[in-house]
Amino acid sequence: MTSSPTKLFCPGSGDRKLIEKYGVPGPRYTSYPTVPQFDSNYTHSSYRADSEKYLQNNIAPLSLYLHIPFCQNICYYCACNKIVTTDYSVSRQYLDYLSKEIRMQSALVGKHRNVMQLHLGGGSPTFLDGAELTELMHMLATNFSLSDSQLREYSIEIDPRTVTQDSVALLKGLGFNRLSLGVQDFDERVQQAINRRQRFGLVQKLTETARLHGFKSISFDLIYGLPLQTLKTLETSIEKIIQLSPDRVAFYNYAHFPTRFTSQRAIARHDLPSAEQKVDMLGLITTRLVDAGYQHIGMDHFAKVNDDLALAQRQGRLQRNFQGYSTCLAPDLIGIGVSAISSLPESYAQNETVLDDYYSRLDQNELPVAKGVLLSLDDRIRWAVISGIICNLELNMGIIEGRYTIVFSDYFTQELLALKPMENDGLVNWDNGTMRVSELGRVMLVSICRVFDRYLHNNTVIKFSSV
Repeated sequence: MTSSPTKLFCPGSGDRKLIEKYGVPGPRYTSYPTVPQFDSNYTHSSYRADSEKYLQNNIAPLSLYLHIPFCQNICYYCACNKIVTTDYSVSRQYLDYLSKEIRMQSALVGKHRNVMQLHLGGGSPTFLDGAELTELMHMLATNFSLSDSQLREYSIEIDPRTVTQDSVALLKGLGFNRLSLGVQDFDERVQQAINRRQRFGLVQKLTETARLHGFKSISFDLIYGLPLQTLKTLETSIEKIIQLSPDRVAFYNYAHFPTRFTSQRAIARHDLPSAEQKVDMLGLITTRLVDAGYQHIGMDHFAKVNDDLALAQRQGRLQRNFQGYSTCLAPDLIGIGVSAISSLPESYAQNETVLDDYYSRLDQNELPVAKGVLLSLDDRIRWAVISGIICNLELNMGIIEGRYTIVFSDYFTQELLALKPMENDGLVNWDNGTMRVSELGRVMLVSICRVFDRYLHNNTVIKFSSV
């Protein structure tokens, strides 16, 4: 269980210096090793062998992720794997191929494991119409054991512009109990600059409708650092968020990489806030949401103090995977669809990221695995350390020593030395062999975690967004 925060992040001169000192680029650690370490030596045969070894001989609950890549409009900021089209017939072909992959995955898993977590992401899953979403859920129910437990987490990402109140009712009827609404920002000028116009009233109506239908949780996804965004416009957006009172809020940092993501070339660099302004934005977000009764989970996530996510963190059982933060309901994750990633006890596997390649592999009756990685013992030890820090805001050396039969201070001698300046600067503190992250440290979690990342220290050249 984590300790009470000692200092709220507020961007005074001292905190600015710490951001400059520790605000280095780093991965988001939804896994370790991270995706840039995946390679093509891990094949569909490797995944099949690992699935037969770990998935069939296990009765623990299961997590499923399905990637729907299609969007009807281009959002300039987007760095997701997506296909922008107004040809809605493409979903028919995609569903046919999804059906084939679902059957192949089901044959490896069996139907004896309850699916406690299900997430539809994209792209925009609501590119599919009601009949197609119904068909997809029927596919899953036919091939997997979908849970009817009140504890299950069945979530779907929503583009508010593509759904109606009737759509929300249908999603509830299909078994979804969590909605994640892509809000990004409420300011009209910012919306125009990122080519994503959606009225506040639309989001308000959908939020009210979701509550009316008894959804367990409503999440808002937003971004700071967008073009034309200022402290004043951001504060107005935060006020509207607090007014609508979602259960969870994710406030992502916009990373501008126009050479990698062509849609970002439509954003003028001179319209973007400066690094100093982004620090102020981060301070404003943290202060206002915490004051409004949200628990700062860490990174860019906030949850109401009575939300399952906040409760899981306080109880030391929060987990992190390719879906982000989640309560610890299912240890194994199966990714289905183009670019989807699976997580098994000792390996990760990613599907083909190009749609035609994904189709081609399934046409050859192969699982569409393009690359992955086998986890070494060192990988598993370091992931236990990193995930403990990023999820539960602490590192207990005794637990790691007992689980992996190591002497922590010998195994991580250099890493402990690297943590000393962070301890001196108030990001972490030690108590009887347990390191705890301060409230200030939550803002710089990536910097703390990357101390234990062996691949970054091996000078691997990878581009990440700034912390």
